[in-house]
Amino acid sequence: MAGSLKKGFLSCRPEEKEKTGSCRPEEKVQISLEELAGSVTGLLIENNLTISTMESCTSGLIASLITDTEGASAIFPGSMVTYSNEAKISAGVPAEVISSCGVYSKECSLAMAKAARGHFQTKIAIGVTGNTGNVDPNNTDGIPGIMYYTILFDDREVTEIFSLDCEGLSRSEIKRIYAGEILQCLHRLICTGC
Repeated sequence: MAGSLKKGFLSCRPEEKEKTGSCRPEEKVQISLEELAGSVTGLLIENNLTISTMESCTSGLIASLITDTEGASAIFPGSMVTYSNEAKISAGVPAEVISSCGVYSKECSLAMAKAARGHFQTKIAIGVTGNTGNVDPNNTDGIPGIMYYTILFDDREVTEIFSLDCEGLSRSEIKRIYAGEILQCLHRLICTGC
């Protein structure tokens, strides 16, 4: 998958879904990242779905966006921002995963999601790792603009690799695009299970 800063996120507005009970493709509209996060958090609250995150390259942005919605404390017990390899290991990512697969890998994002779920005992957990455009002196295998994320939801496991041409983008813009990609995927997962 490839991302772009220029596009908005497609979603149903909550009032439209409430009226019809579903969302047809023609009813989807472009919304901001904050609106997308509010929609996802509303669905989590409405369906009593608890969620936790372990974030690296998004630096806690997903957790921040989720908790911007009133009532989020009912479904969000906490998150971990694990920027360094040592922090990931301390939080429950097996050192062997990092040494054998690398910190920038789908195996690491899966281990991060499992560690978050295990620590917070949530129904849904997100693990995200990736590169925001710089060369990482501690992990030379990182490719700028590549993000790995895993969403665990009940017995479902979704692991994705997201690619972004990050030339000319700030770290903040890259993090917002990464968070939007993950929230869109989570929105789809919740709606297929609702």
